Amino acid sequence: MAKKGNRVQVILERTEHKQSGMPGTSRYITTKNRTNTPDRLEIKKFNPILKRYTLHKEIK
Repeated sequence: MAKKGNRVQVILERTEHKQSGMPGTSRYITTKNRTNTPDRLEIKKFNPILKRYTLHKEIK
């Protein structure tokens, strides 16, 4: 039986990478606590293709 809890899997997409049109993976999967962060996540993560920190937004 599966556990019930507040942690859910979310998909983060690189916003600047998608707009640049460069090839490569543009999505990450991570988890978040639904109780602590009910809004969509926006995290700055390192983008190895663009070689700088870019904004990653949660998508559904």
